[in-house]
Amino acid sequence: MNKLLFLIAFCVCFSCKDTSKTETTSSLLKTFNYSANDTPIISVHRGGKAIPGYPENCLETLQYVNSKIPAIFEVDVAKTKDNVLVLMHDDNLERTTTGQGKLNSHTFIELSSLNLVDDYGSATVFKIPKFRDVLVWAKENKIVLTIDIKRSVNVKDVVDLIREVKAENVSILITYDMKQAERAYKLAPDLLLSVTVRNQKELDWLLHSNIPTENMLAFTGTRQSSPELYDKIHSYGIKCILGTLGNLDNQAKSKGDYLYKEWVSNGIDVIATDRPFAVASALQLKN
Repeated sequence: MNKLLFLIAFCVCFSCKDTSKTETTSSLLKTFNYSANDTPIISVHRGGKAIPGYPENCLETLQYVNSKIPAIFEVDVAKTKDNVLVLMHDDNLERTTTGQGKLNSHTFIELSSLNLVDDYGSATVFKIPKFRDVLVWAKENKIVLTIDIKRSVNVKDVVDLIREVKAENVSILITYDMKQAERAYKLAPDLLLSVTVRNQKELDWLLHSNIPTENMLAFTGTRQSSPELYDKIHSYGIKCILGTLGNLDNQAKSKGDYLYKEWVSNGIDVIATDRPFAVASALQLKN
């Protein structure tokens, strides 16, 4: 009788544990799974660049771009002197704010006196946003963020904040190599990861890792790879990202925005760009 009771209790506990895991797994693992003929996705680099009056890594810029086109947003997460997570790409303040010195030499209250500067050097009325506030906005509006964690930031702190806000369903963690990917997966096995897959060798590394393919979104670099590589990645149910930011965006600007359609037809599912409005127009994507 005791053995029977133990067996029943074990089954109940195991069942409850498995259900809990299913409930906490990010829905992005399914929604970002590759399927032929899916609508291409625009990923807005640094939350929006080269937009007069709207600085990069700024909550108001994300809101502005989101009001115009359908997109997901890549943002950079850094840390202040008093360990507040904020949006900021550079280590120093000069380029993107009215302040000077290193970001991590200032408390958040000190940074709150500064204004953000747009890509044309004009000061705006906007402030450095807390990552928490951006997560809350993204969750409330169902806007997906791809999160680039700067070197000074502990990945666990970012994951903990995502969990605290319950923003798992709008958060993708960016990794750049196998060690980062495996570390991120160990901390957050329920989240979608952007992993670097620029060639067959890097794909093989990932396929032989302990990371399930359903957790992968493949960043294929800032240069075009062969359609064969994209097809191979797709065969595992993984979407492909092309970083057009930089050279490819400039190429499209000079030769014609039709190139964005060509890159999609070659096998690209997500275009990470500094020209989100041009991409949306070329691909005829509207809210």
